[in-house]
Amino acid sequence: MEQFEFNYPAKRRAPKRAHVGLVGSGDLEVLLEPNGGETASVRIRTSVDGFKNTWKTVLDRFFSQYDGAVHIEINDAGATPGAVSLRLQQAVEASES
Repeated sequence: MEQFEFNYPAKRRAPKRAHVGLVGSGDLEVLLEPNGGETASVRIRTSVDGFKNTWKTVLDRFFSQYDGAVHIEINDAGATPGAVSLRLQQAVEASES
């Protein structure tokens, strides 16, 4: 099991908390919480070792389009990069709806 964190600049506050997905075989859970600062932080707990660069690539792409000041917790059980991107988008939509 690995854990790591990434930080990104942010310009606006997210409206509310969101929780999407659930940890299970091949899936993940994303918890999004507004952060009052000017950064976004992401903490990842994954059962699959050796993919830190892949996580960084997925998150870099996501935060190149999303500028919310949030703290995101991701609990992963082996999700693919496409599933990660989908869950992040779902969390943003749930927060902003």
